[in-house]
Amino acid sequence: MEQQSRLAGTVRPGGRTAKVRAAVLEATQDELVECGFHGLNMDRVAARAGVGKTTLYRRWTNPAGLVADLMNELADVSAPHADTGSIEGDLLANAHNVLGAVTDPRLGATFQAVIAAATGDEEAAAALNAFYGRRLRDWAPVVEAAVGRGELPEGTDALEVIRAVSAPLYYRLLVTKEPLDEQTADRAAIAALKAAQAGAFIP
Repeated sequence: MEQQSRLAGTVRPGGRTAKVRAAVLEATQDELVECGFHGLNMDRVAARAGVGKTTLYRRWTNPAGLVADLMNELADVSAPHADTGSIEGDLLANAHNVLGAVTDPRLGATFQAVIAAATGDEEAAAALNAFYGRRLRDWAPVVEAAVGRGELPEGTDALEVIRAVSAPLYYRLLVTKEPLDEQTADRAAIAALKAAQAGAFIP
């Protein structure tokens, strides 16, 4: 996921409104990284972004609104799905995309803060669910194309295959705290591929 500013892709043409949103979302991410979801403070975000408190509260209402918009922006600027011509190449690309995101010092810390909050906050959980739902749907076409090429059996659940690629990476990141590297990503992708080829993801 390439970053044009500290928050990837938020600096876009569109005048003052776009610039205000970019500044606010970057400040929100700064606060998440430093303080976590429950330490996210609207007044500090406003000061950090250089915008008025009235503007902030009118547009985003509360910290959950800020996080929801941030996660939506991160989904917007995430790398598109791969098209390597084979399901193995596509799943490897997906695994490395996830690896790059979760091991990036700033982006990884952002995800960990929201994931931690989602365990006990419904609004944080909804923002996280929306983000990952979009990313799953973005990558599902690689599985559907593989079914069309005969690489995977008919009826394979595309979303489940993509979930299976990233699940081991998030398990290491959040549960066991084991190192994450390219070999781990490769292994996750190949395991998901072999399971899919064997029909494990046919409902």
